[in-house]
Amino acid sequence: YGPQTSAGRPYYMSTSPSTDLLRSFRYRAYGLNGAVLAATGVEDHAAFCSEVSELMKGSAAGTPDKADIFTYIGGESRVAAPSTGYAHVALAFEMKAPSAVASVVKHALSLAGLSAGVEAFVTPGLVGVYAGSEDGAGLVEALAATVSTKFSADIIKRAKGLAKIEALMAIDGGSQMLAETMTASILESGSFSGPADVAKTYDSISDSAVSSAVADMLKSNPSLAAVGDISMVPYQASISF
Repeated sequence: YGPQTSAGRPYYMSTSPSTDLLRSFRYRAYGLNGAVLAATGVEDHAAFCSEVSELMKGSAAGTPDKADIFTYIGGESRVAAPSTGYAHVALAFEMKAPSAVASVVKHALSLAGLSAGVEAFVTPGLVGVYAGSEDGAGLVEALAATVSTKFSADIIKRAKGLAKIEALMAIDGGSQMLAETMTASILESGSFSGPADVAKTYDSISDSAVSSAVADMLKSNPSLAAVGDISMVPYQASISF
């Protein structure tokens, strides 16, 4: 949240960290436990693994703290700038479904909100919708209507196709994109198989899986972010589904 608000933990410490504290953090956060090494263009896998093992044999394994269990509670951030005469609003929800299902939901929401100028987005653990307009009140109504849409079989089919193409293009987007895709897959599922299995993953997503993901998503408290001329934008607490 930064120093401008008392909500959550501030970015900045009131006192300078000690050397021992920095060393302790480095040992816990930058050890081999929980690390993922992704490499592309390797012709001799065995030689590569041998070299990596040799270079990293002296590295600390690390002792990461026990993972905390966090509860998503939603929230709100508003930055008023009336002189702009325009409002930007984003509405996001918790998404517990696998990333492939979340991507399909994102594309389905974009298709459902296309005529209203609503776009969807996805980040780890969240799926949301965004739009901009001079009418702040009508903007939230459009976002709410989009996320409340009951997807038809046709929309889900088109969304699956778009999500699959997006995933396959990411794999074919160069070494960096491929490495990022591999890392994300390993962190989520523990493995990465390649384009054929990525395509199968999206093809196997059922309509009911998408509908269930949306239903669970709408049970969470929304997170609302509003910027600009937002005097008519409803507050997060007044939005329900």
